[in-house]
Amino acid sequence: MMLAPVVHILPLTTIRRERTLPVPGRVLVRQGQKVAPRDVIAEAAVTPEHLLLNVPRSLGVSQKDAETLIQRAVGDEVSEGDLIAGPVGLTRRVLRAPVAGEIVLIRDGKVLLEVDTPPQELRAGMAGIVADLIADRGAIIETIGALIQGVWGNGRMEFGLLQNKLESADGKISSDQIDVSLRGAVVLGGYCDDPKVLRNAADIPLRGLVLSSMAAALVPLAAKIPFPILILRGFGFQPLDVASFKLLTSNQNREISVNAVAFDRFSGTRPEVVIPLSSASDPPTPMETEDFAVGQKVRLVRSAEPNSMGTVEQILEYPAVLPSGLRAASARVSLENGGTVTVPLANLEILT
Repeated sequence: MMLAPVVHILPLTTIRRERTLPVPGRVLVRQGQKVAPRDVIAEAAVTPEHLLLNVPRSLGVSQKDAETLIQRAVGDEVSEGDLIAGPVGLTRRVLRAPVAGEIVLIRDGKVLLEVDTPPQELRAGMAGIVADLIADRGAIIETIGALIQGVWGNGRMEFGLLQNKLESADGKISSDQIDVSLRGAVVLGGYCDDPKVLRNAADIPLRGLVLSSMAAALVPLAAKIPFPILILRGFGFQPLDVASFKLLTSNQNREISVNAVAFDRFSGTRPEVVIPLSSASDPPTPMETEDFAVGQKVRLVRSAEPNSMGTVEQILEYPAVLPSGLRAASARVSLENGGTVTVPLANLEILT
């Protein structure tokens, strides 16, 4: 039986997420420690940047004169605005350090400045407990709460109070719904096809934007927005599924974490919303993959069907012949609108 990717829409589950640095660094937390979304759990030194200051060009002098005008030596540490060379001429022109750093080379009238770069910080991303440490890289954060996964994200992570602007599952968000009263909030909206919505949200700014669907033409703009944008259903108009709609709208004014990581079909990583909740017990951690089976709730992907959700009615014993003429392992799916379709297993995702 073919393993299927799983999309989680769960009102209460145990969520464990690995948070790691891209390079070796220093872990700053201990096992069992409580963390908030913005807590730094690890940090690493990054490759320093260098800035070449051209003294002859900046001061309008010859290379020979520039060498006599340089007021610094190799090894000097400078702050932003410190004098590097000059003054020269009637206007007493000078060259100052544009940023803080250390002078690592002076040659041919040019000054090479190694720029101070802060360490790369890794934040927890969600409230929870440090369940385990990953040596020199980070930690595994565990929390109990609701989990809603989507299909596209712009690669950013943030948290804030959830504010609902979605009155019905098939609603559309408009620019006049995004006002200054939402500053610092994560907003739930419907279908978005207006770039003004994203620009208004960035001007306020919001902490995050969770949409049911979005026009594909807005992807380049959404990718540049400085806070997370997460698409739950896909591109083009697609109403939000009933389960996600009820779960999100019922948690108005709760603090949520939005991780708009890019969807990776091979690793199973998906953009997601986490809503920390209290529980008297420890609910199980959801499976990331499982076998297809009759009765499972599924979502169709890469399909022209207007309704993309349904229930597996039958796993076909033999590969089905598709309209393209190819044969593929397939299932009969009963759609929510009452129709039935035959779909390749590769084009199905299990909803939990």
